[in-house]
Amino acid sequence: MKMERIGTARLTQNVRSVPGAEGEAVLFVHGNVSSGAFWEDTLEAFAATHRPLAVDLRGFGDTDPEPVDASRGVRDYSDDVLALLDALEIDRVHLVGWSLGGGVVLQALMDRPSVVASVTLVNPVSPYGFGGTHDVAGTPTHADHAGSGAGGANPDFVSALANGDTGDGPVTPLRVFRTTYVKNPVPGEERWVASMLTTRIGDDHYPGDAAPSENWPGVGPGTRGVLNTLSPAHFRIDLSGVDPKPPILWVRGADDVIVSDTSLFDLAHLGALGAIPGSPGTPAQPMIRQTRAFLEEYGNYTEVVFDDCGHSPHIEKPEEFREALRKHLG
Repeated sequence: MKMERIGTARLTQNVRSVPGAEGEAVLFVHGNVSSGAFWEDTLEAFAATHRPLAVDLRGFGDTDPEPVDASRGVRDYSDDVLALLDALEIDRVHLVGWSLGGGVVLQALMDRPSVVASVTLVNPVSPYGFGGTHDVAGTPTHADHAGSGAGGANPDFVSALANGDTGDGPVTPLRVFRTTYVKNPVPGEERWVASMLTTRIGDDHYPGDAAPSENWPGVGPGTRGVLNTLSPAHFRIDLSGVDPKPPILWVRGADDVIVSDTSLFDLAHLGALGAIPGSPGTPAQPMIRQTRAFLEEYGNYTEVVFDDCGHSPHIEKPEEFREALRKHLG
């Protein structure tokens, strides 16, 4: 595995690749609280047939920690990805995005469809963001988008990340990985925890800044940092102008507790469970149904669901994931 810091028009980005790999370029984009390290095994598996690359997004891994302007949604990330393609002189690419990365590659498709050969979404964030919406159309529950953004982050988890905690406490990265990133135990946990701990902490990165709200649960999105990029105040994907429409593969674990119609990270659902007091009965965000309705309107897509699998099918079900991706790439 080769790691190289590549200068672009926006910032210097850390990119993983496999020396000698040739063929069509496939760019893998990681999710929140992780890095391109989560794709290393996948890169090696595709090096015989493609040119696989994995980028660290800003604020993660070894890419420059430039601040994140969340008022642009995920465009700081997607513009970085497009700038990387320019620097590498790649004019046609297959994009693969996991979780947050799914939103990033959809934004890149929306903004520059001419460069995209195909898209693969791996347990992606809803096209209408994370939190604060209540129906398949992504209608905001409150005008100020209460219940979304950085205010929903667990401060103990933020502290554990900041302190580089590798232990097995209640909300350490290791415990969060075991209970939410995957459903079943996987080998090499220390690799994934080390990647999670590369996350930059603060208002400009994770989790971002928060704003008070008069609506339950009392917090709304700020304008800086990663969790606010996915607030429906700033993020919404619309592919109606994309023509022609490249094929989209939607891959997900059936037992994901992060991106779910009953997400354990959705404040509305936690309120309904009684974990956050005072809930007025705000409906949970139907993330899976939102994505399915969105892709049905788009038209050119395939859905693959892995049973007994959580948020990370490329880690939990690697062979099955690679088979689905190879079929999609052709």
